[in-house]
Amino acid sequence: MLKKIDRYIIKKFLGTFFYAITLLAGVIIVFDLSEKIQDLLENKAPVYEIIFSYYLNFLPYFINLFSYLFVFISVIFFTSKLATNTEIIAILSSGVSFRRLLRPYMIAATFLALMSFVLGNFVIPHTNVKMREFKQKYISNLKMDRGQNIHFQISRNNFVYVERYDPRTMSAMKFSLEQFDDEGSLIYKLNSGKAIYDTIDGNWTIKDFYIREIDGLKEVLTKGSEMDTTLALIPKDLILIKEDYEVMDFFEINKFIKDQKMKGAGNVIQYEVEQQKRTAYPFAALILTLIGVSLSSRKVRGGMGMHLGLGIALTFIYILFMQFATVFAVYGGLSPILAAWIPNIVFSFIAFYLVRNAPK
Repeated sequence: MLKKIDRYIIKKFLGTFFYAITLLAGVIIVFDLSEKIQDLLENKAPVYEIIFSYYLNFLPYFINLFSYLFVFISVIFFTSKLATNTEIIAILSSGVSFRRLLRPYMIAATFLALMSFVLGNFVIPHTNVKMREFKQKYISNLKMDRGQNIHFQISRNNFVYVERYDPRTMSAMKFSLEQFDDEGSLIYKLNSGKAIYDTIDGNWTIKDFYIREIDGLKEVLTKGSEMDTTLALIPKDLILIKEDYEVMDFFEINKFIKDQKMKGAGNVIQYEVEQQKRTAYPFAALILTLIGVSLSSRKVRGGMGMHLGLGIALTFIYILFMQFATVFAVYGGLSPILAAWIPNIVFSFIAFYLVRNAPK
């Protein structure tokens, strides 16, 4: 059962967090609107769509993006104030241990961590869909990466290679299809200058092709100018919308990664990093709360300014750590799990050290 001091700290924690992030959200919306106002006016975007289709869906993304930063700042701000007013000293002098003092902080941080997890995995992907529709209609077209040098598995022993895919004509340039036996030996290979997808019957029209059929030392070569074939391949497999994971919820991104790995696609690293980040980053609220309380519960000569300066510096180091880990995962071969969790692991040791040396 929560005591009065617990309710007081939880109220201060959550109140400071939502007040601070609401103020910043207002400032960000003003700057964002000033940047996009010309496009909105030129495309005659209705006011109600600007408010309800864009900015109302923008708020969950913004809150989640800056949640761990404002968790830390909120803890530093109001705990420093408690320490300056000697309230922390009074609480500890009354027989309450520092670990007991941490309980309301961790309750509030757990609530914010769960909120971040739900927002990142279930709410924001769906609000991003509406934001993207609005941007597509009134601001700018979503950029689309054209597939290049695509090589993946379409079934157990069948592999497809495409040098370049043009989504406008649904044409796969320099298309090849390879089939292997269970022992891994090549038994069939089709090479073609172009393969065109037929949206009506779902077939691929293969242009200027030749086929090698291999049976041990025997090899049969067949050439042709055009043929139709059915493949376990659709144009969606050959294109990638930039940051497409933004509109995938928890279950969709897991399914996408599983399907792409089954096909042997090599473009899933960013999706795996995003998948792990959505689980790892909410834990930052708990870790940064421990660090924030440990730093700001001691009354120092610099007062709140000293605590806030140190807290913000640590937060930006954490953010920098996250960005470096993400880049190393995408381009340097670092495991996505390690990339997402290594900032939390490092800062957990910092939190453990600070809690041990916090005022008792």
